[in-house]
Amino acid sequence: MNRFAALLALLLLSSITHAQDAPSVPDKRDMPAANTEDARMRALEERVRALADEVATLRGELKTLREAKSSEPGTGNRVLLASARIEPGTLPSNATSAALAPVAPEPQITQTQTYGGATSNGKLLNPDISLIGDFIGTAGRNTVSPSRSLELHESEVGLQAIIDPYARADAFISFGETGVNVEEGYVTFTSLPAGLLLKVGKMRAEFGKVNTIHNHALPFIDRPLVTNNLVGGEDGIDDAGISLSRFLPAPKNWFFQGTAQVYRGDSDDVFTANRRQDVSVVGHLRIYRDLGESTNIDLGASYARGHNNAGAGSTTFDPANFLTNLYSADATLRWKPLRRAIYHSFLLRNEFFWSARDQLSPLNVFQTQHAFGLYSNAEYRVNRRWTLGGRFDRSGRATNASLTDTGFSGIVTYWPSEFSQIRGQYRYGHLWDVPNDRFTNANEFLFQFLFVMGAHGAHPF
Repeated sequence: MNRFAALLALLLLSSITHAQDAPSVPDKRDMPAANTEDARMRALEERVRALADEVATLRGELKTLREAKSSEPGTGNRVLLASARIEPGTLPSNATSAALAPVAPEPQITQTQTYGGATSNGKLLNPDISLIGDFIGTAGRNTVSPSRSLELHESEVGLQAIIDPYARADAFISFGETGVNVEEGYVTFTSLPAGLLLKVGKMRAEFGKVNTIHNHALPFIDRPLVTNNLVGGEDGIDDAGISLSRFLPAPKNWFFQGTAQVYRGDSDDVFTANRRQDVSVVGHLRIYRDLGESTNIDLGASYARGHNNAGAGSTTFDPANFLTNLYSADATLRWKPLRRAIYHSFLLRNEFFWSARDQLSPLNVFQTQHAFGLYSNAEYRVNRRWTLGGRFDRSGRATNASLTDTGFSGIVTYWPSEFSQIRGQYRYGHLWDVPNDRFTNANEFLFQFLFVMGAHGAHPF
């Protein structure tokens, strides 16, 4: 026991002596806390400065590459910037230079704004462009108003665009075998005070229903007899002017709209302006109401007034005193179920016209001819592809109200798609033959091919 105690004391004495001879190393736990925080701050500052230097170097090289690319647009290689990778917990001592490496070109995708569902750079500046072709053929006998056997009746080019949040523009140019005509071209201001809607340009007048519809949008190949006899035929009341319309308050869920228009006064053979002040005016009132989920009714009344050419060359009467007053009333009943609209629908439309035309009698006496006309049209969609229709016509002549033409038509339409139509129409007419001074019968079969290219806006409902 004494020997063990003596050995333990000897080992302890040797350890103390070795510790006194060894150099002293300060323990980190004895370092003040302030010195440790300062060291950490200095390390972070060095890291931030190094990263800032590296970012500045990369920005300079990227700017140089962009300038080189803009000055040499034909280069086929792209240049990639490869910077030094910084591992977690490590930091390069200095900024690493970016490496330049030519690689094969990659497709570039440019994201543009979307207008009307079309996404392209050209859409930002170009309008919607459409082309509609109308090819008509005729067979049979008609000595009063014969048509060509085959003709490209009309090719209509449409240009439509939103100008700004306050206006839009529409232009329709008609190319026919006899020439080129601006059918319509106008600008519409949609954000006027008091809920007003203003149109300025050349446009079809809001007179009745059929006068406002372009040829290719009609439910039949030809136009009714009454429009040919009293309202100027195919062109109708279509002139340069100003149109102002507004929705009006109406009771019991009725939609009520009023339109007032002023035109230059030249519309085919309906109105003729002999002087600058011989403008024509058109007024239209429309009321509409939904009778149910699938059925609605549309009623309208119209008035038009302008000068005619009946007094041209007269030495007895002032040509400015010869006027034409037109009146019309229309009624449309639609049945179009929402869930089956592309398969079944029905439309019934009636229009009535009255004409009061000042003119000279054969005895050179001033008189007013009062003529009346109407048409009644029905159309039923049997299924998605086929539509059946019929029309009855009756109309007096504007220059001779005692001569009344009558007729009826049966119409079949096949829709290969919403962009094309194939239509056949049988037409019978009991017409006044002016050269032979008698009535004659006309029996004809008409067929039509319609096709649409591009984005064509909807027609008035």
